[in-house]
Parts: sequence; C-alpha cells; structure tokens
Amino acid sequence: MSYQLYRNTTLGHTLQESLDELIQCGQITPNLALKVLLQFDKAINNALANRVKTRLTFKAGHLNTYRFCDNVWTFVLKDVEFREVQELVRVEKVKIVACDGKAHSDGNVGKPT
Repeated sequence: MSYQLYRNTTLGHTLQESLDELIQCGQITPNLALKVLLQFDKAINNALANRVKTRLTFKAGHLNTYRFCDNVWTFVLKDVEFREVQELVRVEKVKIVACDGKAHSDGNVGKPT
C-alpha cells in the first residue's frame, strides 16, 4: 500500500475530477476509478523516491508546531529559507508532512498490474 498524500496535489485533484466525470458519464465504473487512483498512488510515490535527484536544504526561524501520529511527522515552520545550490527562497510559513517511505513500499510500486 502506498501513501495517498499526493492525491491532495493539483495533479491528484485533477485526476480525481476527471475520474468523477467519467463515472458520471458512465464511461468507467467506480471500481475502475479506484484502481486508477491506487495506481497513481504507487506511481507517484515510486517516481519521487527513485527519479528525483535534486536535493535542497532548509533552515527555519521557528518551529511553530509538530506532531507524530501513525508513523507520520507533521511540522509547521515559520520564517523558512530553502536553498538549492545558489538559489535561495524565503517563505513565511510552511507545513512539512514526512512519512517513512520504506514502511509502505511493496515490490509492485510503479509497475502495471
């Protein structure tokens, strides 16, 4: 099973809206839509774990809140600087959700079934 965090991105929302429209038009079943979403979860988790090579560092001025629940860390940071090589970005507030990718991996991640 893969994390479903990325369903809450622009890409994930757009996919869900498209699937809902296809269901309402009778072109796919709700069961097929669910299978598509599960495959999206696996594929996006796999792609981010294995294809993204860019690394960045960040420094926060203040840790506002933190929480650890169900093996998921959530941090809300204020006055944060993100740095990638020579590029620097400052943001007032950021929320970071961190999950253990190895805990939910399976041998079929990203592979069509």
